[in-house]
Amino acid sequence: MTAKVEDAERGHLLVVPPDSGEHYWQPVPANGHITVKLAPDLVHMDEKFGLGTQTIPPGSFVREHLHDRNEEVLFFLSGRGRAVLDGEDHPVTPGTMIYVGKNRLHMFVNDGDTDLSWMWLIVPNGLETFFRAIGRKGTMGEPAPAPFPRPADVLEIERRTVFGSSAAR
Repeated sequence: MTAKVEDAERGHLLVVPPDSGEHYWQPVPANGHITVKLAPDLVHMDEKFGLGTQTIPPGSFVREHLHDRNEEVLFFLSGRGRAVLDGEDHPVTPGTMIYVGKNRLHMFVNDGDTDLSWMWLIVPNGLETFFRAIGRKGTMGEPAPAPFPRPADVLEIERRTVFGSSAAR
């Protein structure tokens, strides 16, 4: 998957090729997939963060939620859709960057006709733990599975990862 170089005095290096990372299929309503590219369990970090990509198909969305302990940056790579930030719609296209501070409601909607993809960075980390817990392990390039429901204990998974208690359900 990756090449690591360790040097205690200078920190670590990690190279993640384009088709590498931990790939997980996501349940409804997102119905897409995520790839975890960087996380503290994959490489030593002085400041803990998580980084990856997410893709959702047309007609799907990431439900409204907030992070009570985390800050998030999203950079849109392909497709067209909209971000709903504290109830206000913002169009997203390739090159759009969004910063979401703590306790800010946000959701992402693919109302286009192609996949909507973005890169996410969350500080401190934890989003990758959520995706691992609710998703199904996959392999890059394989066909998408039939839509599947979120786990019955999703609220507990959210509480122990990166979601605030006042997130919309």
